Amino acid sequence: MTEESRTNILQNSRLLVLGLVAVIIILGLALVVMAIGGGATPQADEPVNALANSNDECVVCHERNTPGIVQQYGHSTMAAADVSCSDCHEVDADYPGAIEHEGTHVLNTPTTAMCQTCHETEVAQYNQSRHGLPAYVAYAGATELSDELLAQYENIPEGSFNPDRSRNAIHALEGPDVTRFTCEGCHDIGKPAADGSVGECQQCHLRHEFSLEQARRPETCNACHIGPDHPQYEIYVSSPHGIAYTTGSDDWNWDADPGTLTVEDFPAPTCAVCHISGFGGTGTTHDVGDRLTWYLFAPVSERRPAWQDNKGRMVSVCTECHNPNFIADFYDDGDKLVAAINDWVLESREIIKPAQDAGLLTDAPFDQPIDFTFFDLWHHWGRTAKFGAWMQSPDYSQWHGAYEVLRELAVLQHEVDILLEEAEATE
Repeated sequence: MTEESRTNILQNSRLLVLGLVAVIIILGLALVVMAIGGGATPQADEPVNALANSNDECVVCHERNTPGIVQQYGHSTMAAADVSCSDCHEVDADYPGAIEHEGTHVLNTPTTAMCQTCHETEVAQYNQSRHGLPAYVAYAGATELSDELLAQYENIPEGSFNPDRSRNAIHALEGPDVTRFTCEGCHDIGKPAADGSVGECQQCHLRHEFSLEQARRPETCNACHIGPDHPQYEIYVSSPHGIAYTTGSDDWNWDADPGTLTVEDFPAPTCAVCHISGFGGTGTTHDVGDRLTWYLFAPVSERRPAWQDNKGRMVSVCTECHNPNFIADFYDDGDKLVAAINDWVLESREIIKPAQDAGLLTDAPFDQPIDFTFFDLWHHWGRTAKFGAWMQSPDYSQWHGAYEVLRELAVLQHEVDILLEEAEATE
């Protein structure tokens, strides 16, 4: 073989190798393009916009002016069920709170009376709950309620916790420029509307998508259930249940049909699973106190009416994961914790009583340092100790709870001693 022949063979071999490399590269690029193109194709589990081809005049107009609302509502189960904008917003001209709008009359914010048209049971349960009138009366008092609403309030078990029906002292002290952004932001969940219906469903079911997942996520409860007086969200995320949620909830079945939830959908509970959702043998409720045995928020906690029935419903939830002995022991221990905190709060009343009897405390609320000490002891730390125990967060029960109660008892005693000594010195 000549040198020229060998050279030609070598060059042909190189060309063949280069050709094969080029083919491999082209095939690889084609696969990448196909993958990218495939990712752009709508998948079966992507949300469907039920309003995509709507010619409803509300939809057509608001697609131009507030497209985000239309996009949200188009993805909702309500839109998929052919519930129109007018079904929730449109009212008669003389309806309380109605405003003229594009040739008709609407409510800017639909009330629970609108929700009740389809969700009668849920609204009835809600009206008996802490989220109903008791939440509103806790800051506004009951003196301005109509006779009908006052009767409704008094028929709610938690209505007994504001016996003088007065406006909350802190709400009055801070004034409307502050409380618009403080107390009212959460407690208006139970505010009466102009039409006499109660509450703001949209505080938990954010408009306009009304997502099941959003309502079931603990972060939704976090909007209100945080802070030193009711830190349920912080307690939850630091508890075994919260750790399970934080580390594994991406795989949970957030869109499962209501009333059907099992441990396969939720291997650990969220706020909703324990307090609202139908789970295991317990049915769905919108009364958030329906499964609780104590009024933990009270200065001295008392048993709820029919607490044994409430306990049975909660135990039915717990039993989906825990054995009966564990649950029974946990309830016994939790009851003992509540009794211990109650005793400390009662002790604080005995500590401050000599100063009260001697007339050393003014009638005005929160105008002396001792007022804040006495209040914080139960309202912040006593509550947190109880919530932390029942929701299984040792740090909140201890350092944000029991320890702080003991510290405030010592401070309270010191403040009373000073007041008594000063009074004696001026005699």
